[in-house]
Amino acid sequence: MSTLYSTKMRPHVRDQRRPRGILDTSVMIELERIDPVDLPIELAVSAVTLAELAAGPHATSDPAERAIRQDRLQRAEATFDPLPLDGTVARAYGRIYAAVAAAGRKARGRRALDLLIAATALASDLPLYTHNPDDFGELVSLIEIVTVEPSRA
Repeated sequence: MSTLYSTKMRPHVRDQRRPRGILDTSVMIELERIDPVDLPIELAVSAVTLAELAAGPHATSDPAERAIRQDRLQRAEATFDPLPLDGTVARAYGRIYAAVAAAGRKARGRRALDLLIAATALASDLPLYTHNPDDFGELVSLIEIVTVEPSRA
């Protein structure tokens, strides 16, 4: 059974699914192993998540893993119309960056992609579903972070 809770400490009742939310890349990777009742009714992804998934097949030298990653990418592209990285998201990124810097953490490098996904959630006023809540801990005053765990099976 999956566990779902918000880092804003609001209890989650499985029968009260949120109407819409953004899935980060970690959730997209584990999507087939996540109980649908732990996700919003309408799923959304950022263009940044699709970019990360597009890089995935090129980041491994194992042919079997490359095929898995390519399949995941193609399914995501066929299923989702990604939320764009536009001017509104760019402005939201400034607020995200400021919150991260104020917490004494770095907002550059590989982490910047996660923060652009968070900026998409902020700009869209949607909760962000993740398997890695610690990546977004300093952002709970700006966006709702929902932790999703894949099933162990």
